[in-house]
Amino acid sequence: MKCSLTQKQLEIHEREKRILAVSRPMLAEQGYHGLNMDRIAEKLQQSKGTIYNHFACKEEIIIALAIETMEKRIDLFQRAAMFRGNSRERFQAIGFAAELFVKLYPHHFGVEQIIRSASIWDKTSEKRRSVVKLCEHRCIGIVVGVVLDAISQGDLELPCGYKPEDLVFGVWAQTSGAYSIIATNDSLHELGISEPFSVVRQSVNRQLDGFGWKPLSKDLDLDAVIKRIEKEVFADECR
Repeated sequence: MKCSLTQKQLEIHEREKRILAVSRPMLAEQGYHGLNMDRIAEKLQQSKGTIYNHFACKEEIIIALAIETMEKRIDLFQRAAMFRGNSRERFQAIGFAAELFVKLYPHHFGVEQIIRSASIWDKTSEKRRSVVKLCEHRCIGIVVGVVLDAISQGDLELPCGYKPEDLVFGVWAQTSGAYSIIATNDSLHELGISEPFSVVRQSVNRQLDGFGWKPLSKDLDLDAVIKRIEKEVFADECR
């Protein structure tokens, strides 16, 4: 896509990336109030007006940061969905991709929570809000696609009136809350939870077993499946 851009457009694109690269640690370390347009301009040795040419306010920077990592999550999910295995194993691969996303981008969850605040969300442009929604739809669509494959292959039969999107939302709600806690809470070990990702994985698998998604977890060597996913799909990230 970059090849079709003019030199001027490339410069604008690269400058925006630098603004986000400076803003991300500032937001992670000092929070919403610590993100400051003056400090961003100072770090980049640019005028504040230049920063405002790209982002009308700091809320626009925050939502752009969220979009940046959401696009990385889409990439992880797409690769996971292509894992060579049965439908249950492919769903497991997407679950592993979600875990990997938390480990690679732990600060994203804080950013995501910030932009969901009405006082922040309402200050952002409709264009960027639309991109956030599109990213979510694409992620959900990838997972729904695997559920539909499971149904068509006879691995899964949902209860009458229960849609694939309903199943995915249930898993999403469960894992999103858990991953947000993992990413923002450093005292889980003190609470007796030494392997939080394993706990989430087991909980989701029990939920899928409840739907009768074959093969059931008792008939799968889940550790072996995870090792294959690590090696065949996410070798670079796991390294």
